[in-house]
Amino acid sequence: MCSPPHIETSLVSGPVEPCGFDHTPACGAEVVFLGRTRAEQHERHGELHHLDYETHPEMVAPLMQELATQAAARWPLHAIRLQHATGKVAPGQASVAIEVLAGHRAEAFEACRWLIDTLKVRLPIWKREVWADGTTWVDGTPVRPEA
Repeated sequence: MCSPPHIETSLVSGPVEPCGFDHTPACGAEVVFLGRTRAEQHERHGELHHLDYETHPEMVAPLMQELATQAAARWPLHAIRLQHATGKVAPGQASVAIEVLAGHRAEAFEACRWLIDTLKVRLPIWKREVWADGTTWVDGTPVRPEA
C-alpha cells in the first residue's frame, strides 16, 4: 500500500469514462465499476431517452472525498477515483465510475462494492428519467445509519 493513497473525486458534466491508473508494481488489482444507463421501456411514457442528474456540487464534493477517505482507512488501497455524472446521460453511457487500485483483488473488490453501495445512499444526487413521452423522478434510497 502507498501511504497515503492517491484519491481523486469529481463531478463530471455528462457521461463519465474510466481513466485507469498508471502501472504500479506493488499493486496486483485494479477494479473498475461503471454504472451505465439501461435501455428501458415505460408502460405509459415509452422508450427511455436519457437520465438527467441534478446535485448541489458544494454538498456532494466533500461527501465524495469523505467516502474515498473512509474506504482508504478500511482497506489497504493504493489509489481511489470516484466520478459521478451531472446532466444528461443516455442509455449505454456511464453515470458513475469507481476505480480502486490495491495490492490484492479481495480488498479492491470489497472497497469498490462498499463505495458504490454507500455512494448510492449518501450522496444528494437526484435522477430524472426522460422518456419519449414524459418524465419521471427516481425515488431515492433512504439513508441508512450504518451507511
